Amino acid sequence: MTDQRPVGVALENRLMSHGIYVTAFETAGSDGNTTAETADAAIDDGTRIELEYETVSETPGITSDEVGAVLRTLLAIADEREWQPGRLEVTSLTPEGDRRGTWHVEREWFDRLSADLSQVEFSQRVLETITQEALD
Repeated sequence: MTDQRPVGVALENRLMSHGIYVTAFETAGSDGNTTAETADAAIDDGTRIELEYETVSETPGITSDEVGAVLRTLLAIADEREWQPGRLEVTSLTPEGDRRGTWHVEREWFDRLSADLSQVEFSQRVLETITQEALD
């Protein structure tokens, strides 16, 4: 067992300072089934992650700032632990639990980042995946 917190817990702890609160963090194994992360389970390179969070932002939709905060934090944790994230699927919620929208990152984009995909190209691709939800 490692003395590091699970990735989901580390992500949750670091995102709180950005007003982003993780409500669900699941990983998908090679069989495609999702499971909640356990304290002693290491995440393999390329593991798909499903993340759900709520934000206290007054903005009705997903912003580039929140996407950037999540990605910078996840990539910092990945770098510290020397693993590569797989596909990342994200749902953003209001504090009341209403969906603000979704966004994702393809595994290939993580793989190509810093190789032949610049930070700007990576960011543009991710921001183009945002789907906003209409809030009443």
